[in-house]
Amino acid sequence: MPAYWMKLLLAMLTTGCGTRRAMNIRVIVFSFTLLSSSYLFARDTKDIIVMKNGDRFTCEIKGLSAGVLSVRLKYVQGTIGVQWSEVASLASNQMFLVQTESGSVYTGTLSTAGTTGERPVTIEVASTPEKAVEISQPQVVRMDQTDERFWRKLSGTISTGVLYSKGNEATQYNVASEVEYRKERWLSEASFNSSFASGSGASVSTRNQIDTSSMRLLRWNNWFYSGTGSFLQSSVQGINLQTTLGGGIGRYLQNSNQTSLYVIGGLAWQNVQYETYTPNQAAQNAASGLVAAELKFFKFKKTDLDVTTLILPGISQAGRVRVNTNASYYIKLVGDLSWNLSFYGNWDNQPPPTLKGSNYGSSSGLSWRFGNR
Repeated sequence: MPAYWMKLLLAMLTTGCGTRRAMNIRVIVFSFTLLSSSYLFARDTKDIIVMKNGDRFTCEIKGLSAGVLSVRLKYVQGTIGVQWSEVASLASNQMFLVQTESGSVYTGTLSTAGTTGERPVTIEVASTPEKAVEISQPQVVRMDQTDERFWRKLSGTISTGVLYSKGNEATQYNVASEVEYRKERWLSEASFNSSFASGSGASVSTRNQIDTSSMRLLRWNNWFYSGTGSFLQSSVQGINLQTTLGGGIGRYLQNSNQTSLYVIGGLAWQNVQYETYTPNQAAQNAASGLVAAELKFFKFKKTDLDVTTLILPGISQAGRVRVNTNASYYIKLVGDLSWNLSFYGNWDNQPPPTLKGSNYGSSSGLSWRFGNR
C-alpha cells in the first residue's frame, strides 16, 4: 500500500470515531482496493491445457493457488477455476514462479514431461532450454505469473456485509479487504478490517484494524523470517490507537493444495494510546514475545477457511497477555464471488481500570476475489 494511503488511514483512525469518519475510512479503502484490482491487465491467451477427460483449452494461465488453476478464456467473461489434480498436461511460454510443498521456488516456462500409465503427471519448469527442473504435479502448490508490472503481482479479496433490525433501529456493517504481493522468495500482505454498529439508545461503536506483514523464504525448506505491523482502533475497549511492531522466524508445518499452516516465534513492541487519559490510563509502551499462526484450508468449488492468531505474552509487563484473531469462512457461489462468515476478536487480560478487556464480533456478507488467490 502506498505510503500516502497508509498515512491518511492512520490519521483518520486517530482523529476520532464518529460516524462520518468511520464511513470515510471504508469508502477510501474500498475504492483504493477496487482501483488496484482494475490494473490487473490480461495478456494473450496462448497457453494450452489438456484435462484428463480429453478437454482442451487455449487460454491464459493466471496461476495456481489452493488446488485451483485459474485460467482466462477469450470467449468467457472473467476467470474460471480448474481442479489442478485433473490437469493432464499444460504448456506456456510465459514465465512463472513455481512453489513446491518443500518450500523450494523455481522460475521458468511450463510444459508437461512425458508420462505413461498410472505415473503422476510431471511438470517441467525451464528457465532456459538447457536448464529445466521436473516436479511431480502433486508437489506443486502455487504458481504465479512473473511480470515486471507491479499491479500484475497483486491478488486479494474484498468483503462486505450489512445487518439491519427495524425493531431497535440497529445497524451494523463490515468492510474487509486483503491484498497480497509476491516475488520469487518474498511475500507481502496488507489487510484492512472495519466494523461499525449503532442502535437506538446505544452509543456508536467502531473497530478499525490494519495489518501488514512481509516474509522471506530461507534456504532451508519451508523456513522463513517475517516482520509484521498492526494498527488497531477500538471504541469498545477505549483504544484510540494500538501500534504493534514485531518480527521473528517461522516455518510451514503443512503446505499442500488443501492445507497451509505456519507458525512464527519472535519479539514485538507495542504502544497503546487510550481515549481517556488519567494517571492509570496513560499511553503505554511494552515489550513482549510474539507467537503467530495462520491456518488455511481449501476445498475445490466449495469452501475456504482462513484463521490467523497473534499472541503477545508480556516481557516488560509480566503476566499480561494480548491476543488478536481473525477468521473467515468462504462458501463459493459462482466465479470469484463467495458468501463469507467472519469473526474477529482481541483480548487483554490486564486492561487499564474501567476499560474493557475484550472486543469481538461476527458478520456475514459477499466476497469478491481478484488476481491469483
